[in-house]
Amino acid sequence: MLSEQQPEPTWQTVIRLLRWDKPAGRLILMIPALWAVFLAARGTPPVSLVAVIVLGTFATSGAGCVINDLWDRDIDPQVERTRTRPLASRALSVKVGVFVALVALACAGILALYLNPLSFGLCVAAVPVIVFYPSAKRIFPVPQLVLSIAWGFAVLISWSAAAARLEPPTWILWGAVVLWTLGFDTVYAMPDREDDRRIGVNSSALFFGDRAPDAVAIFFAGTAILLGWLGIAMQLHWTFWLALAVAIGGWVWHCFQLHQEDIPSSLYGQIFRQNVGIGFILLAGMIAGTLL
Repeated sequence: MLSEQQPEPTWQTVIRLLRWDKPAGRLILMIPALWAVFLAARGTPPVSLVAVIVLGTFATSGAGCVINDLWDRDIDPQVERTRTRPLASRALSVKVGVFVALVALACAGILALYLNPLSFGLCVAAVPVIVFYPSAKRIFPVPQLVLSIAWGFAVLISWSAAAARLEPPTWILWGAVVLWTLGFDTVYAMPDREDDRRIGVNSSALFFGDRAPDAVAIFFAGTAILLGWLGIAMQLHWTFWLALAVAIGGWVWHCFQLHQEDIPSSLYGQIFRQNVGIGFILLAGMIAGTLL
C-alpha cells in the first residue's frame, strides 16, 4: 500500500509564495541593481552596500511576487503555469499573503534606511509601481512596460546609493534595463497567450501578436545599443566589450529560436533563465571594464 503524501510544511509554502524557490526571477532583478552599483562606484562599491542591495532585491522581489499573487488569486487558477501557486491553490489564505507581503516590504524598508536620502526617496517612489503593477494587465495593453519601469528603479536606487546622485550614464543604463526587461518578459509571457486571451487580461505578447518575436529582437537590439553607448560614455575597457559581444550573441540566438515554427513551450522559460546568465556575464565585464 502506498503511503499518503505528506502535506507541504507551511514554511515551504511561504517560500513558494515569495518565489524564493525559483531564483532566476530574483536574480534577474538583482542584476541591474548590481550593474548600477558597480558602475557608479567604478568597480569598488563598499561591501556593506552590495550586501544591502542583494538583500533588498530579494525582499522587494519577494514582496512584489506576493502582491502580484494577491491581485491574481482568482485569475491564476485558470492559467496552467500559475494554478499551483499557494494563493491560487488556496494553500495559503489571503490574510497570510497580506502578512507576508507586509513583512517583506518592511524588511526592504529597514534595509533602505541604510541608504542616503535620495536613494531612500527613490525606494519610496518605487512602492506604488510595485503595488499597482499587477493591475496594469487589466487596463493597459502593454503591462510589461510598467514592470520594466519598476525594474528600472533598481538602477536608479543602486546608482544613487553608490554615487549620491544620478548622472548621465545612469539614464543610459536605465534605458538599457527597461528595454532588456521588455524583451525577456515578453518572452516569459508568450506561453500564456491563449490563457490570457481567454481570461481577458493584457500582455505584451498578446499586444504584438505574431510580431512578438520581432518586438523582442528590437528590444534586445536597443539594449545592446544603449549598453554600447554606456561603454563609450564611461570609457570601459575591452573586457566589457567582450562581455557585450557574448550577450549580443546570446540575444541573436534567442531571436533566431523565437522565429522558428512549432516552438516547444519549455523554450520560453529557457530563454528567460539564460538571460540571467547573460546578465552576470555583463556584470563581470562591467566590473573588469571599470578596474582595468
